[in-house]
Amino acid sequence: MRKPKQAGFTLIEVMIVAAIVGILAAIAYPSYQEHVRQARRAEVATVLLESAQLLERHFTRHGAYDAGTLALASQSPTVGQAVFTLTAVLDEDSYSLTARAVPQGIMAGDVCARYTLNQVGQRTPADIRCWRR
Repeated sequence: MRKPKQAGFTLIEVMIVAAIVGILAAIAYPSYQEHVRQARRAEVATVLLESAQLLERHFTRHGAYDAGTLALASQSPTVGQAVFTLTAVLDEDSYSLTARAVPQGIMAGDVCARYTLNQVGQRTPADIRCWRR
């Protein structure tokens, strides 16, 4: 009489695979989160610089930064759920654009949770990760 073929996996084999998957996930997830943060930083910097360009173009045409009918972005990303909220303080001869991370969002505790840009090109924070100069 022949022995029946063994089918399936042993508990030890399943536990080893689960441990390997857990270790890989523990390494990959923080890397993924940092990648998402980098993308959000680049996106908010782009939105701020585009708004600054619109204001500069308006100043060239009208002699003042006072936006009037100019539609500036109010969030980043411009479509979808906000990660940053944007505010603009406009004067005749100056402006200040500010982006703040949404509380309890992915960027809330980040080094780059608050950006500012003004008419002379001063950017904060000065951290290289935020503006990618």
